[in-house]
Amino acid sequence: MKIDAHQHFWKYSPETHGWISEEMKVLKSDFLPEHLAPLLKETGFDGCVAVQASQSNAENDFLLDLADNSEIVKGVVGWLDLQGENLNEELAKYSQHPKFCGLRHIVQDEPDDRFLLRDQFMQGIAQLKKYGLTYDILVFERQLPAAVEFAKAFPEQPFVLDHIAKPLIAKGEIDAWEKHIRELATCQNVSCKLSGMVTEANWKNWKVEDFEPYLKVIFESFGADRLMIGSDWPVCLLAGQYSVVMQIVIDYISNLSEDQKAGILGGNATKFYNLNSNPQ
Repeated sequence: MKIDAHQHFWKYSPETHGWISEEMKVLKSDFLPEHLAPLLKETGFDGCVAVQASQSNAENDFLLDLADNSEIVKGVVGWLDLQGENLNEELAKYSQHPKFCGLRHIVQDEPDDRFLLRDQFMQGIAQLKKYGLTYDILVFERQLPAAVEFAKAFPEQPFVLDHIAKPLIAKGEIDAWEKHIRELATCQNVSCKLSGMVTEANWKNWKVEDFEPYLKVIFESFGADRLMIGSDWPVCLLAGQYSVVMQIVIDYISNLSEDQKAGILGGNATKFYNLNSNPQ
């Protein structure tokens, strides 16, 4: 299967999606599987992993309902309060759903750059493996040092770094990000999503060449076996149409072996999220 390993669905409401500013008004709409399906087909992809965009159990229920009713949604990365008193009860409940494959917290919005290392949060993370759940690390570049410590603390827990940790592409800055990315990649339990790059560039004036130094570091650090393509649709629409955004990575990997390409375009995500066990 060819899998878009990172995208979002929502029914837009100003209350739930307050982060969508007027500058982002293209996102002030509903984005649902019926809107994504033709884009996947046009680009030659078979399905997607839907990732939470708001932090509530209602978001899990919404995404799982979409997954139950859409063949293209192969897996769901949801949200649970990893510091909550009822965590194990909620993990037991949601992990029973065959398409509930992982969790994410929007750490990039936390004012504490070392949020990942809070004792209670780490206690929550320690519960995930027994339920067979992955965890998506969503951080800004400045939060990478904490992410390195975090990943090293759980060598048996499968992690994936979202959006290559949002380097400062628009400013062309790379050195600090590169140092921490290379250190994070020494943790063999960490994979990385080739996603979210266009929105870290100049939205209206980016060039494919802007991403190449960052992709070079990611490929050297993680290797093809721990990388997976993701569109970050519909957020990517701030800076480019679906097919254009996906083509950045498809073109970049054109000289790799067929096995490596197949991995990045779906095989690695299928294995990481255990999508083969899901009813199609």
